[in-house]
Amino acid sequence: MLMNRRQFLGVSGATALVAACSPQALAAQPLTQGAQQNVSATLKAMQHLAQQRNRLLGYPINMTTPPEEFFAWRNELAAAGFNQFSFNNVGNPYDHSHIPFNCHPFEKELINRFGAVYGFAPDDIWGFLSNSGTDSNMHGLYMGRTILKSRTGVMPKIYFTREAHYSIQILRDLLHLDWVVVATRPDGGMDADDLERQLNANPNHPALVVATIGTTFKGATDPVDTIQAKLKGRAAYLHLDAALFGGYLPHTAFAGDLLHSIVDPISKAKLQRYDSIAVSCHKFFGFPSPAGLFITTRTNFESFRAQFSQIHDPEYIQQVPGTITCSRDAVKPAEFYFFSSESAFARQAADAKAMLDNTGYLLKEMRNHYSYLQPVRANERSNTVYFITPSKTVVDHYSLATMQIDIEGERTPCAHVVVMPHAKKEILDQFLTDLRKT
Repeated sequence: MLMNRRQFLGVSGATALVAACSPQALAAQPLTQGAQQNVSATLKAMQHLAQQRNRLLGYPINMTTPPEEFFAWRNELAAAGFNQFSFNNVGNPYDHSHIPFNCHPFEKELINRFGAVYGFAPDDIWGFLSNSGTDSNMHGLYMGRTILKSRTGVMPKIYFTREAHYSIQILRDLLHLDWVVVATRPDGGMDADDLERQLNANPNHPALVVATIGTTFKGATDPVDTIQAKLKGRAAYLHLDAALFGGYLPHTAFAGDLLHSIVDPISKAKLQRYDSIAVSCHKFFGFPSPAGLFITTRTNFESFRAQFSQIHDPEYIQQVPGTITCSRDAVKPAEFYFFSSESAFARQAADAKAMLDNTGYLLKEMRNHYSYLQPVRANERSNTVYFITPSKTVVDHYSLATMQIDIEGERTPCAHVVVMPHAKKEILDQFLTDLRKT
């Protein structure tokens, strides 16, 4: 059918508009002088960040630059093609991948090594490197929900405290789970007796319990063994969010806190303490970008995969991946493999000791000189000291996290310092000096 003049002009106008807005046309337009100045100013401001990094005391991020050997390892990876063209860790790292451009061997090995650190049986480990600690938590909760629903036919309820990381609330909403709020002890850890009361109040639902090993603000730990005792005889799945503490506790006298299984001293039977664990890579370890470990048992994974395969068609990639995300970063597992070596573990042990020693030092100095701020350290495992909020100048200069918490029955504005490996004694001394000035 022939177009009339108005129709032709309308089409021509639209075509001209598309052509003018095409990527090629936009790229051909030179940046204005103002835009160029903005880019230069942004880059210049970013260069100053390196000078400020040691002042980051309010959040659990290790700002220490990895050793030179790490960057040499990056160069070896680049020579093999990583970051030179596309690699993809799609699928299960423990199964054969039809797409050869992956680092599954490195990923599998680092999961096996960290699984051993956390006390998983060598023949009963499964996991992968995720995009973040939250991503690892998401997989743990999804796996727990799937397994419990398949075993009982009933959707579980999720149990955690208000001291847990805020992302758990987001994941609860994403997974459409009813949240049962569990009370806490004075130190911020889960009250296992209240957990038992809540479990008894919901007898017809399986329990998906999140235990936090290092709560976000106070640095408390939930009592894993006591929680597990309360779950005895119930349909339950216990996931550990050990985002920060999971990195350094294995190198301390408290390593037993994170062991997946222990031997009963009486029956000599092997007892499983939890089902899965999530640990962040960019917190204690100092990995340069967000990533997370997710580790569970092969037994749990097979139970999960049996259900997962019913909603996922494996034909396209020739396997059932068992992961929520399809395409997965292949560079991060290859790079983080560096942090699973014997020499890396030795560095981590030294960092862990220095970190906890410095936390004790900070607490002592604050109690001696700033007792009016009521400094608190939840326990000897913790690298966190929280206290009544100081001046805004100090809060802003050191990027301190602040929250309203209950102190003697009153909501009180508080801040905390998370002593990470970059927070050396001289940095803490400067912080203490600045507290005095204000």
